[in-house]
Amino acid sequence: MVKLDIISDPICPWCYIGKTNLDKALVQFPDHPFTIEWHPFQLNPDMPSEGMDRRAYLEGKFGGKEGAVKAYAPVVAHAEKSGAHINFEAIQRTPNTIDAHRLIHWAGIEQRQSFVVDLLFKAYFVDGRDISDHEVLADIADTAEMDAAMVTKLLSSDADTADIRARDKHSREMGVNSVPTFIVAHQHAVPGAQPPEIWVNVIKDIMEQIAADE
Repeated sequence: MVKLDIISDPICPWCYIGKTNLDKALVQFPDHPFTIEWHPFQLNPDMPSEGMDRRAYLEGKFGGKEGAVKAYAPVVAHAEKSGAHINFEAIQRTPNTIDAHRLIHWAGIEQRQSFVVDLLFKAYFVDGRDISDHEVLADIADTAEMDAAMVTKLLSSDADTADIRARDKHSREMGVNSVPTFIVAHQHAVPGAQPPEIWVNVIKDIMEQIAADE
């Protein structure tokens, strides 16, 4: 098996698009060689714990309404092309994602990471839910057949918060400054939401190399 590390944030539209494209490639190779692990990266590490109004956030980040619209035009185009449904009108707030990252971490312990990442993307981008809300996160955990009561208890504590921040910091120190970033076999970085055909070629190359080594 070949490790595929994915550094992302569940409120990053490019991460959502990137996973959608990757999944399109993976479905073509049921015996693909990847072992996938998701890693935390907060787009807004200084976001207040209660989050903030999405429109105010975007206009502040991109210098007004026109800047926000211009910045998100490529997102809309690529989302439509990939088939990643994004209901921007439903998204009212931009949340702090530290607790969502903690849930992804705990899901990894139970081999449910990619499923939980999918559920977080759907909750935020499709349903417009606040994925910093502990009840929402517990509901996602329950859907993923995790122990929702235990997740609720952990969320009410600071369990693994320092670890998530340290891992985020480590990625930045390693040169990661945008997400998604995919790292193949601990050495080859593939930045951005690559189209499915790129992943098809990567998978074919890896499988050919594995076959040649056997």
